[in-house]
Amino acid sequence: METTQIKIGGMSCQGCVANITTVLQGMAGVATASVSLEAAEATVCFDPAQVDRAALLNAIEDAGFDAA
Repeated sequence: METTQIKIGGMSCQGCVANITTVLQGMAGVATASVSLEAAEATVCFDPAQVDRAALLNAIEDAGFDAA
């Protein structure tokens, strides 16, 4: 398992946090996803054999947010 931190732009409320958390946790290979509105970032623990960081970024962007 690997852990990565992803900066997220465009979040304005806890609904945004819930949306991103649901998207990330629904991905194959993601063990845990913790999203912080205050820090504007997500901490994701994932299996690199099933999903890579680029796919995580794309999923966040597809949900309507900026990810870096």
